[in-house]
Amino acid sequence: MDSAVRARGNAVRRQELAGFLRSRRERISPEQVGLPLGGRRRTPGLRREEVAQLAGVGVTWYTWLEQGRDIKASEQVLGAIAGTLRLDPHERRHLFALAGAPEPAAHNECSAVPPPIHAILAKLDPLPAAVHNARTDILAFNRGYNWLMDVDALPFEERNSLLQCFTNPAWRSRMQDWGDRMPTAVAEFRAQMADHVAEPAWKALVKRLRAESTEFEALWTQHEVQPMRNQTKRFLHPSAGPLHFEFTHLWFGQRSSIRVTAYTPADAQTASTVAAHLGC
Repeated sequence: MDSAVRARGNAVRRQELAGFLRSRRERISPEQVGLPLGGRRRTPGLRREEVAQLAGVGVTWYTWLEQGRDIKASEQVLGAIAGTLRLDPHERRHLFALAGAPEPAAHNECSAVPPPIHAILAKLDPLPAAVHNARTDILAFNRGYNWLMDVDALPFEERNSLLQCFTNPAWRSRMQDWGDRMPTAVAEFRAQMADHVAEPAWKALVKRLRAESTEFEALWTQHEVQPMRNQTKRFLHPSAGPLHFEFTHLWFGQRSSIRVTAYTPADAQTASTVAAHLGC
């Protein structure tokens, strides 16, 4: 390829990258990443310096990136920016492509949930099952879990179980034992956070929950911690009625924080209902 043509192509790609970053920055509110409003804002979304701070990069460098300047970004830096801007897997791949860098397989969303686990989720149908990480992000789920909790209705960046339990009335209405279950859920989350206290994504989630839920704030300030255990849950499905499940956590490995949670009917009525609505 002629060098002049290549240079023009790279310039166009950098301008596309600049526009993409600005558009994604402007759609994220300060509250979503745990930042205070800080008075009047002339532009929507986050400021450049806020993105830079959250991603751990220099303000000048990030400004140059948004201006389409000819600078190189490492895979690590691009990953940090993608996380700060809460990009979904398709947007993340687009970011890496515009930056001229291959997306590392280790950071690909699907790599966290290998094909054998997806196969297990499918085989568990119609029993609900989902994959979570320590932060309670929903990484994968099967048809039964989607029927139970309607995850498909949630934007990708909102698919976090703890966030939905405290801020989504639809989720709360489905959980018959919400008041009894939430203290345990917060205590389990705090125990898991001990290994991640300095990570921006964890801190942002906690700040958002404390700002948006008085119930979470009250529980968080109690500083209770508990290990994660297998328990039971009662649900009130909008079309299927009461459901009672025993749920079991299965971790990917001895030191893995990623787990499969499978929901097994705790009584004959729940088993019959699941079979009637989803088939066996």
